[in-house]
Amino acid sequence: QVQVVESGGGLAQSGDSLRLSCVASGRASGDYAMGWFRQAPGKEREAIAGISWTGGFTWYSDSVKGRFTISRDSAKNTVHLQMNSLKPDDTAVYYCRAALDGNYYWGQGTQVTVSS
Repeated sequence: QVQVVESGGGLAQSGDSLRLSCVASGRASGDYAMGWFRQAPGKEREAIAGISWTGGFTWYSDSVKGRFTISRDSAKNTVHLQMNSLKPDDTAVYYCRAALDGNYYWGQGTQVTVSS
């Protein structure tokens, strides 16, 4: 069984930065492709960033490109999402997802609230 746990959410003001972290455990270190998603109230969950298991490939949605950076520490199977220049539109529950062998494992989510 794979467990995914996010941390680092909280309250921020417009223009601030926050850093989210996600740890995947239960299988060999470094095997997972990881991604960050978010879901705002009344909206569908959207993918915002992803990183390959080697860390050599990253992807960002247009909504966060240039402001958010995904990185990973494969030795600890930890993924980070550095969020800069936060906007009120970034307010959402942020979820981490680990992908392995065609299976997906979700964390419980962490709330990020950005005030203007």
